[in-house]
Amino acid sequence: MYPPRRREGSGLLLVLTILVGLQIAAECRATPPCRPGFSEDVYKVVLPDITEKGQPLFTVRFVDCGRGGLVRLECNNPADYRVETDGVVYAARSLSGPQASPLLIKAIDDTTQQQWITLVRLTPSNLQVKAATPVVVMSKDLREIAFPSRNTQSQLKRMKRDWVIPPINVPENSRGPFPQELVRIRSDHDKNRSLRYSVTGPGADQPPTGIFLIDPISGELSVNKPLDREHIPNFHLRAHAVDLNGNQVENPIDIVINVIDMNDNRPEFNHQIWNGTVPEGSKPGTFVMTVTSVDKDDPKTANGMLRYKILSQTPDSPTSNMFTINNKTGGIITVAAGLDREKVPQYTLIIQATDTEGNPTYGLSNTATAVIRVTDVNDNPPEFTAETFVGEVHENRVNVIVANLSVTDKDQPNTQAWNAVYKITGGDPTGRFSVPTDPTTNEGLVTVVKPIDYEMSRTYVLTVEARNEVPLARGIHSPRQSTATVSIQVIDVNESPYFEPNPKLIKLEEGMMPETMLTTFTAQDPDRFMKQSIRYTKLSDPANWLRIDPSNGRITTMAVLDRESPFVKNSLYNATFLATDNGNPSASGTGTLQIYLLDINDNAPRVFPQEAEICEKPEPNAINITALDGDLMPNAGPFAFELAQRPADVRRNWTITRISGDYAQLRLKIGFLESGIYELPIIITDSGNMPLFNTSHLRIKVCQCDINGDCTDQQHIMAAGLGTGAIISILLCIIILLILVLLFVVWMKRRDKERQAKQLLIDPEDDVRDNILKYDEEGGGEEDQDYDLSQLQQPDTIEPDTVKPVGIRRLDERPLHPEPQYPMRSGAPHPGDIGDFINEGLKAADNDPTAPPYDSLLVFDYEGSGSTAGSLSSLNSSSSGSDQDYDYLNDWGPRFRKLADMYGGSDD
Repeated sequence: MYPPRRREGSGLLLVLTILVGLQIAAECRATPPCRPGFSEDVYKVVLPDITEKGQPLFTVRFVDCGRGGLVRLECNNPADYRVETDGVVYAARSLSGPQASPLLIKAIDDTTQQQWITLVRLTPSNLQVKAATPVVVMSKDLREIAFPSRNTQSQLKRMKRDWVIPPINVPENSRGPFPQELVRIRSDHDKNRSLRYSVTGPGADQPPTGIFLIDPISGELSVNKPLDREHIPNFHLRAHAVDLNGNQVENPIDIVINVIDMNDNRPEFNHQIWNGTVPEGSKPGTFVMTVTSVDKDDPKTANGMLRYKILSQTPDSPTSNMFTINNKTGGIITVAAGLDREKVPQYTLIIQATDTEGNPTYGLSNTATAVIRVTDVNDNPPEFTAETFVGEVHENRVNVIVANLSVTDKDQPNTQAWNAVYKITGGDPTGRFSVPTDPTTNEGLVTVVKPIDYEMSRTYVLTVEARNEVPLARGIHSPRQSTATVSIQVIDVNESPYFEPNPKLIKLEEGMMPETMLTTFTAQDPDRFMKQSIRYTKLSDPANWLRIDPSNGRITTMAVLDRESPFVKNSLYNATFLATDNGNPSASGTGTLQIYLLDINDNAPRVFPQEAEICEKPEPNAINITALDGDLMPNAGPFAFELAQRPADVRRNWTITRISGDYAQLRLKIGFLESGIYELPIIITDSGNMPLFNTSHLRIKVCQCDINGDCTDQQHIMAAGLGTGAIISILLCIIILLILVLLFVVWMKRRDKERQAKQLLIDPEDDVRDNILKYDEEGGGEEDQDYDLSQLQQPDTIEPDTVKPVGIRRLDERPLHPEPQYPMRSGAPHPGDIGDFINEGLKAADNDPTAPPYDSLLVFDYEGSGSTAGSLSSLNSSSSGSDQDYDYLNDWGPRFRKLADMYGGSDD
């Protein structure tokens, strides 16, 4: 490998010396047998200038070879230094330099009283020479690494290639003393001037810092603490050389320090307890499981190479070597036959892993436990506990258990090799029984799954075979005990009669007259060995049309069968009958009779809808109508629509046009029809074999319409039909109003009585209003009522009269004559001018034709806002009676018959 070319004129020659001493010896020496003693005979320790009490100073390592805590350490200067059992030496007090040199440390075995001694040379860190030029104390056996030289005489001279510096190998877990010198770095420029050396990189000035130190004057590179290869396997440092002014005099050189692995880690199993399984009866060589462990030491060296072995096996039956382990992979296999779960269900093995390729002397070991469970195979068939089982069951019972079959099985419970499966192999050709397994007890439950008829079979003998959920192991056969016999006795019970067929369907034409025999509906008694009779009753007959004979089941009609009845759905009428025997206890059964009613033309069509609206002006108004017929085709549509002949104005004002077989269109024939409600008779004829027709009335409201063709709100109110709910609400309101009026009248009468009682204490002449008496009757004539009205008090004026709107003409009114106009009555009296009120009453009485002709005192009570009847004052003479017909007054009621006789009669 050739490094990059350096600048010409460097003038330095690269000289490389590598320290071989302790490092090469650590790599190459063979591991001797363990001998107790200190790791070094002489330790060299550099102490700091000032040492605090309790500060750790250095460590001495004692190899006890397994003696444990029986070896204790002590030194010859306990006043200044204290040695712990782990070999760490602490300052017993504050020191300003070494107090004694050398320091002797002794290890004593309290059992054998054997002793070992090592020497520790203490050196102060501030050792200097008083000369002007610093004197560097160097180890004579330390190898040097020199910076490459550079030739400054000629720039054209080619630079020598850099030497490849081999890495420095440092063993991990070194016992010191620290700092421990590794190499010396020097430059050939230090002969004529003073230089300063330094190193950079991880372990020096980068984390982790403080591991490597360099003497800036001598260039000695040292390690300051033990290294751990498992933490950091190598370090890459860079060495520098500068003059006293900090100017670089040499190019930096790279130094690689490899940490040499030591066997300081035991193998560690991934699990302390390993679980494996192996089927019973396995052949030798059957794989069981693999155990693995790891060693943190270098796997490329013997320190990380592991070997496995089995230390023990529990139990050792049938042999002590049932298993073996691959010493490199940790795979466990069987080496012997005879695994039987029923005898030995589990084996426990102690597995050992040893590094250094299994060297028992120098290798480190660890152990783990392997638990091998012998799994069950089906090598034991189930066996019945008895050869024959018995049971009994009532006939027609299902889902009942008649017998419990018990078995034994030596295999592991609750496994597929133990769970029993039962199969009926004989005696049940129709599949009336099944044998499921009880999951808790593993018993077979003989269960009836289909009804059993005593009259068909009184005893059943079943053959049942027991097996496992998995087949038997190879070479194992089912014994005779795996089959048993089950004898089942059937108990007879009284069974219910049954109708056949059920339901029974018959087809009849509707309109069957009463007392017509339809059919016979009888039931059968399944109990052939019981002599019983059956009686019949009706259980359900929604329309009460049918009757059944209790003894023979003959069905006759009680009413006319009507297909259009609400109890008939889709032309089908259902009736249910009950058949009961005379057993003890009695049993009964039901049967349904379905009557399919064939349609006949017995329903006339009717118009639909029954109400409609149309505007006064017909264009472009039209009403589409259809017909409803309870019959089916062909006894229904198509329909024929026709307007009735009477009244004559129907055909004069209206016209009907057939649109299709089921629809027709009704239109106004005239250009204008007065608003009102009209009923149009329409004759509709169906298409039956013998057609039926019907005159239906269509209620039409003729109204004023808005721009959208809809009736106005007033017309809606006048002619709208009221539903049942609205009528009930109106009646309730009227009743409540009447109750309120009655209460008000009672209260007024009570108040009048109190007022009359008070009037007895007042002089009648003081108030002229008491002179008018109330007789609760109306009389005629005002001639004999000569009262002085000026004496009456004049309260506030009367409010204006309210005007009642003109009433709506009824359907029963005569449309040919004008309605009579009656005089308007004044409004209710307000606390105003009573005189004006009385005068208004007198005028109303004069013009009222209903007033009695006799003279009496008039009572002027408020009777409404006016009358729609006209005045009869024009009937004061008979001058015009000769040219006017008054016979129509006879139709106006008893009050007008007298007038009809007076004016409309003959000259007599």
